[in-house]
Amino acid sequence: MDNKIFQLKKEGLSNDERTNALDNFAQYIDTQANHWLGYQNIPKFNYNDDIKRFLNNHLNNIGDPFVSGNCTINSKSMEKAVLDYYAKLWNAKTPHNPHDPESYWGYVLTMGSTEGNLYGLWNARDYLKGRKLLTDQNEGSKSETHRTHYLRAIPKEENLNAYRPVAFFSEDTHYSIIKAMRVLRIPTFYEVGKKHYPTHNPLSKSGKWTHDFYEVPSLKGKNGPGSIDVEKLAVLVNFFASKGHPILICCNYGTTFKGAYDEVKAIGERLMPIFKKNGLIDRKVVYGEEGHTDTRNGFWIHVDGALGAAYMPFLEMAYMQGKIDSSGPVFDFRLPWVNSIVMSGHKWIGTPFPCGIFMTKVKYQLFPPTAPEYINSPDTTFAGSRNGLSPIILWDFLARNSYEAQINRAIRCESLASYAEEQLKSVRAYHPSLDLMVERTPMALTVRFRKPNENIVFKYSLSCETIIINGVEHHYAHIFTMDAVTKELIDKFINDLRKPDAFETEILKAEEKPSKIRVKKSEKISFSSERNRGWR
Repeated sequence: MDNKIFQLKKEGLSNDERTNALDNFAQYIDTQANHWLGYQNIPKFNYNDDIKRFLNNHLNNIGDPFVSGNCTINSKSMEKAVLDYYAKLWNAKTPHNPHDPESYWGYVLTMGSTEGNLYGLWNARDYLKGRKLLTDQNEGSKSETHRTHYLRAIPKEENLNAYRPVAFFSEDTHYSIIKAMRVLRIPTFYEVGKKHYPTHNPLSKSGKWTHDFYEVPSLKGKNGPGSIDVEKLAVLVNFFASKGHPILICCNYGTTFKGAYDEVKAIGERLMPIFKKNGLIDRKVVYGEEGHTDTRNGFWIHVDGALGAAYMPFLEMAYMQGKIDSSGPVFDFRLPWVNSIVMSGHKWIGTPFPCGIFMTKVKYQLFPPTAPEYINSPDTTFAGSRNGLSPIILWDFLARNSYEAQINRAIRCESLASYAEEQLKSVRAYHPSLDLMVERTPMALTVRFRKPNENIVFKYSLSCETIIINGVEHHYAHIFTMDAVTKELIDKFINDLRKPDAFETEILKAEEKPSKIRVKKSEKISFSSERNRGWR
């Protein structure tokens, strides 16, 4: 496609130029969508019948989903229905009740799970730091304007770390978590360890915090490739909890590249005794000299379920019905230690643009810093203006697809992933001297393998990663068997991989040499690698 046809002029484009540009773009998009394999979303839809009528309106869900406000051209009625649906699916207490601390609260994201991760970690940071927002209505005023101010918890002399949270996440965690940590200035265990406990790394024989300890290690091999190593996490958490730090843990439920599921239940069962031993359960928080108090836990467990949180509940139902032989680990609000969950709407459901869902409980909800009279709805979400079309499309999908339909859909996608894995292994016969590195995490919808040549990467929009194993770079690609993928598309892809020039010799030569990537000893800035992070 020639990008020059899209260049805009000060006088605009003629009708012929504009039409030609749009036609070329449509042809390009259709071609790529017909070969779409590399990413975990659905590339094509048909909303001509019911949804197109709403494109002629500005739909803005500004403010809290449960308070319509004065901006009345919104889709909050559908948004609330979608939130209720997922609250029930994730075993949260419904309906939402602002006066019931155990009931759920959430909203439909304008961005994908990146926004939900950012909001969830912001929520976690302020909760663990013991921050409290007081709101006083202006006396003598009929309006709903408020004066707000933060109170900060003051640590006691015997534990100056009481409100200094430390974050933990695995080496397979999506890069949006790292980005959120940087934006919010939440220190990781590596940063805190290297700065304050430089010779006391509990996972290292030398006690030093080397570049091998930026993140919590993931399990390898048959035990679940890509899921967090619960025992090593427990060792690290125990060390920092014993120093008085609150604990913030980011769990993955369907990692972006490997499709791995962290064992959220096992994590909680292993860590709750550690939290109890170190006074991190129902601790009393005191705010300055004003005498305000609160009771909060000293831990927060956030679940990034961008893809997995949307479809794994239906595979669990399939397992309960005896349709499949296994089920994924429990991750939702059945577990009392889960504080927040995020999911992407453009992946399993499929939408023409990124969106998602963030959910927590009322008792953990981040209090809005403002209650603007201008919109007459609390500013409880991360965004100001929010896309009102996303809830309509999510609602439409859920209205069209029963639980049973989604169960069958999930079974088909998981079976197709198994088929793709076997077909990829068969390619070895056409490249007998080559290790194709075909791997698949159990129950994942993704299969990873040796990166093919650039023409194949472009044709099928493959996501690629370079992973260093024992000092040697391994160049991977992966495919996702989402609902739009067919066996016929998999077969076409396999036929392309069987061709003699399917894999580039330059990459093969590079893998024969150890990686030259090094971290300078003089480097003072903390660093978290963004390799192997995939695409959101």
